[in-house]
Amino acid sequence: MLLPSRLVQRFFPIVLILMLAIFSAVYFYSVPFIKEKVYEIERNSSRIALDNIFTLADRMYADTESFRQQAMESHKQRLKVVVSMAESYLDQVSRQVRDGELTNQQARRVVFEMIRRFKSQDGDYIWVASYDSRFLAHPDERFDGMDASDLENIEGVVVLPQIVQLAVSKGEGFYQYKWNRLEGDQQLDKLSYVKNYPQWGFVLGSGIYLDDVDQELEDKRNRAVEELRESFKALRVAKTGYLFIFDAKTNMLIHPNPNIDGTNIEDLLNPVTGKSIADDLIAVADTGKELYYKWDKPDDQGNYIHEKLSLVRYLKGFDWYICSSVYVDELKASSELLSERILTIALISMLVAIAMAFFFIYWVTNPIKQMADTALRVSRGELTASVGFRRDDELGILAQTFDDMVDRLRDNIQNLDEKVNNRTVELELTNQKLIETIKSRIEAQDALALIEERQRIILDLLPAQVAYVDHELIFRFVNSHYASYVGRDKQEIIGHALEQVSRHHYQTMLEQITQALSGQESTGEYSQWSDGQELITKRFLTPCRDNAGRVVGVLLVALDVTTEKHAEKKLLEAQRMSAVGHLAGGLAHDFNNLLSIIIGNLMAAADKYQGDQLLQGYLNPSVRAARRSADITSRLLAFSRRQPLAPLRCDIQTLIQETIELLRSSLPSHLELIYEPIEINHLPFVDPGRLEDALVNLVLNAKEAMPKGGKIRFYVEELSVTDELILMDETVVPGNYIRISVADEGTGFTAEAKRLAFEPFFTTRPGGAGTGLGLSMVYGFVKQSDGYIHVASEPGAGATVSLLLPSVYVASLSDERGVSSEISTDLKGKLALLVEDDDDVRQVVREMLISTGFNVIEASEAKEAIELIELLEDIYCLVSDVRLRGALNGFDIADCFRSYHQELPVVLMTGYAFDETLQRRAGNEYYVLRKPFDINELKEVFSVKYNNNSGASTDEPT
Repeated sequence: MLLPSRLVQRFFPIVLILMLAIFSAVYFYSVPFIKEKVYEIERNSSRIALDNIFTLADRMYADTESFRQQAMESHKQRLKVVVSMAESYLDQVSRQVRDGELTNQQARRVVFEMIRRFKSQDGDYIWVASYDSRFLAHPDERFDGMDASDLENIEGVVVLPQIVQLAVSKGEGFYQYKWNRLEGDQQLDKLSYVKNYPQWGFVLGSGIYLDDVDQELEDKRNRAVEELRESFKALRVAKTGYLFIFDAKTNMLIHPNPNIDGTNIEDLLNPVTGKSIADDLIAVADTGKELYYKWDKPDDQGNYIHEKLSLVRYLKGFDWYICSSVYVDELKASSELLSERILTIALISMLVAIAMAFFFIYWVTNPIKQMADTALRVSRGELTASVGFRRDDELGILAQTFDDMVDRLRDNIQNLDEKVNNRTVELELTNQKLIETIKSRIEAQDALALIEERQRIILDLLPAQVAYVDHELIFRFVNSHYASYVGRDKQEIIGHALEQVSRHHYQTMLEQITQALSGQESTGEYSQWSDGQELITKRFLTPCRDNAGRVVGVLLVALDVTTEKHAEKKLLEAQRMSAVGHLAGGLAHDFNNLLSIIIGNLMAAADKYQGDQLLQGYLNPSVRAARRSADITSRLLAFSRRQPLAPLRCDIQTLIQETIELLRSSLPSHLELIYEPIEINHLPFVDPGRLEDALVNLVLNAKEAMPKGGKIRFYVEELSVTDELILMDETVVPGNYIRISVADEGTGFTAEAKRLAFEPFFTTRPGGAGTGLGLSMVYGFVKQSDGYIHVASEPGAGATVSLLLPSVYVASLSDERGVSSEISTDLKGKLALLVEDDDDVRQVVREMLISTGFNVIEASEAKEAIELIELLEDIYCLVSDVRLRGALNGFDIADCFRSYHQELPVVLMTGYAFDETLQRRAGNEYYVLRKPFDINELKEVFSVKYNNNSGASTDEPT
């Protein structure tokens, strides 16, 4: 007998055990789960059926309630129709009275007699009552003619006076109460519709008994029960499960068992608990839990041993309990049957798989055994041996290949001696060439050494740090600049590890070196301080590879880019401030136009209604709010360095003292402002108003940094800068300066806060409170004034903000000339040309000019204004906006006006932050008035800026 090979004997039991293990794992892992899930599906089908019936019943209840509302509304409409029929009859009788056919007394008798006899086909009747609650007509003889002002119903309510009062007060309406049926003694709920007829002096009403409506509703509900009963007949849960309904009084409304249907189940007991089955079902209603109990079966009646499960839902509208009932063994039957079928299929599949596995293993391993035997024969020297079988599959290819390999081996052995002899001759020739190659290599090495020496000289001359480290971070080359940077000689660096030469340098470059060793080029910047100056270096790391592409080292090149970075920083700052300035300028233009309208109208209203103190109480805060809005625009322009300034000699001592007096009353009592004046010979040449704003902002910032109180000190110091280095935000240009410092005892600046202190909208207040424009406004004002700023602070140790502003010698400036501030009476009746393309702004300025005494002619565009200037000779002054729609602007109109009237006043208005045209016209005598402005500022232009007698300007141009 042919025995299986050893591969079959070893491999087949393993496959058999593995298949048995897989089968067992699949069976014990899946079959119980499948049985459980099928059981749950059967249970859920009971729950789904119950939920569907519950939804259907709930919908029936909703339909019933809707029917009740419709029925009530229908009865109400019917009562109105009945009363309207009586009303028609009253109108007919009224016409007979007007025609003289009946007297009033006859008409009332006819009407009352008709009402007593009236009765509709639905049983409705009508009654009439006087205003003193007496029944004038009633079909029930017990009440006809009765005084019902004290008549009470069974609830002790005097009904008729309330009904009469309702009809008299509202004209008509519905009223519910208890009343007798006609010729009956039982009082029922009744709804009456009553209506007042003042021309007849009585109230007429008709009603329905709500029992009739309830009877209709009960009929509707009974029909719903019958519909559900029909639905239950075709509904089954599992095999014999069913649904049933009983009410809160345990009356069985629907049950497929005729012996239980229609009975009261209060006395039916649950064999498991010994309690009433109805009480147990009610207890689990809407809990999501199932009631477990035992009951009989149709084929085993009276034997209460069969396990059942019931789900219960409570329908509040009908006061019903809807229940499902299913036998537990029926729920399990499907899962048991499915599990048996799965087990049978699995056993058959496993037997077939075992047979196929044995056949396949034998079919695969037998050719392998033959090839193994052949290989053993070849190893013993039998080079003529062959496998002995041929097949068209992979094993056949392997057998054919094995035979071919044996044939080639036999041929190779025969040719081996000949090849060895030939190789010996070739080796002698190769040795001779090798000697020549070594000689050439020595010459090449000498040339390479010369080239490397030249490269070292070139690299030492480069203005950069150059170094090379191998993959173990050992220095193999450095130039003189790198050696100077680390403070060592080249001999102390080459051959040593990077970490040993400079640990700091190693730590700063570690991340870049790691990237370079992984094959990635990297670039980085780092900075360090030397002699009080920041040095910025840009570092390049490039991986070096061998011929196989492996990284064998890293080339480091570092360049000093301090100058370039400083230039780039200044360029970026200039570009940013320019962008912010253009944005702020655009905002200022539109916002100032709006504020011109608001302030002008508010001031006009305040002036016109000066005697109305209540209105003044509304107008004055509005004016102040509008001016504060203009101040916000001014702040935006300040930090963008586009706020128009009026620099002049500033008495800094007086300004600081006035600022302290201004702030002292508004600061908390635990904050103290301190300033000790010193004698100085120079004064800052700046805009005093903007300097005061800057000092106020610095004090308010200091207040926020000192919640527990403290001292805020002001310092003033004269400085003459030559070549001395003063620590400010940038290098100080030589000249004379005044340094103003504000020092506090607050929490100080963090490193990040110092770095971002002058950024617009940056704030350190909790929750982002504040505008973040305080320090940025100060910065913008200082830089626009050709000054410098510096913040000295440590966290928790307070802060000192210093402003370095240009100064002038006190005696170098002349006193300001005095001017008159009154308006000349010569302006009265003068003609002013007003040019403004915004209709609302033009209206406000026109009213200001009229109030000043001018007669005003208007133009909305430059072309129209120039035509008026050419036509009218008696124009006294020009008031024009700078920015106008179209190609021409306010300066073009002013030039045209001056060509006709050289000495007359010209006032230009602008709401823009900065106009290129203002720069272009800086040397001209035109006065520019900034929006928003009020009538007092406009009057000041003509009283201060222009001589009213000659029309010439008495002040320097703006």
